[in-house]
Amino acid sequence: MKTYGVGVIGCGYWGPNLVRNFARNPRTQVLAVCDSRHERAAKVGAEYRVPVVTDQVRELIAAPGIDLVVVATPSFTHFELAREALEAGRHVLVMKPLTTTSEHAEELCQLAHRQGLLLAVDHTFVFTGAVRHMRSLIESGEVGDLYYFDSVRINLGLIQTDVNVVWDLAPHDVSIMDYLIGQEPASVAAQAAGHGGSPTENIAYLTVRYAGSLLGAVHVNWLAPAKVRRTIVGGSKRMMIYDDMEPSEKLKVYDKGVSISSDPSDEYQFMISYRSGDMHAPRLDTREALAVEADNIVAAMDGREPLVSDGRAGLRVVRILEAAQRSIEQGGVLISLNGVPAAAG
Repeated sequence: MKTYGVGVIGCGYWGPNLVRNFARNPRTQVLAVCDSRHERAAKVGAEYRVPVVTDQVRELIAAPGIDLVVVATPSFTHFELAREALEAGRHVLVMKPLTTTSEHAEELCQLAHRQGLLLAVDHTFVFTGAVRHMRSLIESGEVGDLYYFDSVRINLGLIQTDVNVVWDLAPHDVSIMDYLIGQEPASVAAQAAGHGGSPTENIAYLTVRYAGSLLGAVHVNWLAPAKVRRTIVGGSKRMMIYDDMEPSEKLKVYDKGVSISSDPSDEYQFMISYRSGDMHAPRLDTREALAVEADNIVAAMDGREPLVSDGRAGLRVVRILEAAQRSIEQGGVLISLNGVPAAAG
């Protein structure tokens, strides 16, 4: 079977992790690495014996044998780099968020389609064993009708100066929400604030409404005394808690719920029934999420399966983030999306 050549742009925080996983994948070979600071590219290149080490993006994109270009650079550079790679006939994997505007994300999706190329987005958490198991439970009907998605991603730092906490942390949770719910959102509202002299907002609350009464809530914060990575999904049959800080039982599924019925002859007479059953922690795939992602990209390049996190998924996430930013700038107003009527509050 064909071995695919990979070039990675960006050898700072996240790029080396992608280099490591593509170097270990039996179907891919890292042929080139690039960073504006040549010494960083040289360090990664030496560790994984990469033939081409450069600080020139065009040299990497034009390097012989490159099938996939990985863009692991600051978000404001994603659009131009991804566009150049697609125009050169390369498949592309871009770190989150895909771009900083939905207009640019849409343009990349259309360009990839015209070129007959793959555009993948590194929504890393959708490849974790816990999130994939949550999706399988939802799709099988075991969770029932979805009621809400509630996530918290907080810690002390790292405060960024080029993006706020929404664009830095929220893409993780919004991508999980998009993957699990599988619906177009109706509206977004958000509030945020900056503290301690920060040039950007460092705490934010996002509320995403879907058709009917399904709600999504995301809390992100750079100023918390403890690191929390927790997602709760509630349904009519089951409830799930995904705690990424748990060393072993990262996902817990609860047979708990509530049903409310009313006496039609008496508007004040309600019958409330609580269900409190067992909790179980399912066995999960413990492979590194990036390794699973690399396998999916290889399978997609083979034409054997679709991308799990493609450009359209990246576009949907950017649209929610963009709407949240507009809401923040307008004092928390509701921003409608897609013309879908939002449920009354």
